[in-house]
Amino acid sequence: MSFSAADHRHMARALQLAELGLYTTDPNPRVGCVLVRDGRVVGEGFHRRVGEPHAERIALAAAGEAARGATVYVTLEPCCHHGRTPPCTDALIAAGVAEVVSAMQDPNPKVSGQGHAQLAAAGISTRCGLFEEEAAALNPGFIRRMQTRRPFVRCKLAMSLDGRTAMSSGESQWITSEVARRDVQRLRARSSAILTGIGTILADDPSLNVRLSPGELPGTDDDYPPHQPLRVVLDSGLRMLADARLLSLPGGTWIVAAGSDPERQAALEAAGAHVEIVPGERGRASLAGALERLAACEVNEVLIESGPKLAGTALRERLVDELIIYVAPHLMGHEGRELVNLPGLTTMADRLELAFVDVRPVGTDLRITARPRQS
Repeated sequence: MSFSAADHRHMARALQLAELGLYTTDPNPRVGCVLVRDGRVVGEGFHRRVGEPHAERIALAAAGEAARGATVYVTLEPCCHHGRTPPCTDALIAAGVAEVVSAMQDPNPKVSGQGHAQLAAAGISTRCGLFEEEAAALNPGFIRRMQTRRPFVRCKLAMSLDGRTAMSSGESQWITSEVARRDVQRLRARSSAILTGIGTILADDPSLNVRLSPGELPGTDDDYPPHQPLRVVLDSGLRMLADARLLSLPGGTWIVAAGSDPERQAALEAAGAHVEIVPGERGRASLAGALERLAACEVNEVLIESGPKLAGTALRERLVDELIIYVAPHLMGHEGRELVNLPGLTTMADRLELAFVDVRPVGTDLRITARPRQS
C-alpha cells in the first residue's frame, strides 16, 4: 500500500499528538488524530484520559462541518464497540469523512479489523500500516495485554560502572545523579504499576510514587496531572507493615501473597491495601500469576523496581520485556551488592543474552535500554 509525502507528514503529526497522552491515558492506548481537507488541517486531537472522548471525536469536534469529505489520520484503528465511550466509527461515518488512514490495526479482539470493515461498509476508504512500528512503540503494554493477557514488563536497575547497586553495608543513596532520578520519575509516570519485593519495602520504606508536578511532563497540567501508578508488592508471607508509607499514597497498593492469613490480611486491608493471593512454588507468591492478575485488571505497563533477587527471578522466568539500566561513572568495589541474582549460570551457554536498543547520556550517567533475546 502506497503513502504520499503528505500522508507521512500528517501521520507524523498524529503520532506527536498521541505521545502527549503518554502520562495520562492509562489504561487506554495513547492515540492521536489529524483531519485534513483539501490539503489543510481542519482538526486534530489526542486521547487524554479514560472515560473522556477518544482522539477521533476530539478532532471531529474541532473540525466541525469541515470534517465532511476529509481524510482522517489516526494512530490506531478506530474503535467500533461500546466501551466507556461510544464507537468512533459511528462518529466518523456520521461526520461524512472520505477516508481513514490508520497507523496500525487495533490488537483488541473487539475491534481488530472490524473498525476498518465498518468504515468500508459505509463507503469510507481505508488504508493501514503507515508508521506502524512507531505507533506500536507508544502502546507496548496495551498491545502485549491484548495479545498475551500479560502486561509489558520493564525492569529498572541502577549500578556503578563495576556493576554494584549498593555498598556491602547496604548504603546506596545515591548511586546515580539527580537527572537520572528524574528520568526514573518519567518511567514511573508512564507505567500502570510499579512492582517490588517485600525486602525493599522493609529495608527502605519507599513511596514508589510519581513526584512530578502537573506541567512538568508533556500533556499534563492541573486538570490532567501525571498518572499515579498502582504499587504492587510481592509479599509471600504477608510481612508488610500496616504503617508502610506507600499504603497512604494515591494510586493504590496491591500486596501479592502466597497464602491467606485472615488476621494479617484484615489489618492490611484496613490500612488501604488490596491483598491478592497468588500461590506459586515452594510457598512463594507467583510472579507470573501476579502479572496475569494485573493484566486482567487492565494494567498495561509494569515497572519493576526491586532488589537483585526479584529482578533475577523476573529475568530467569523470562518475564522481562525491557531493561532500563542506569550506569554511574564510579567504582564501588567487589564487596558491593550485585545487580541481579542469577544462580545456576555456570557455562557461557547458560547466559541470558540481551540486545541493546538505546544507549544515551542522562546527566552524568548512561542509560542503557536493552531487551532479552528470547529463545
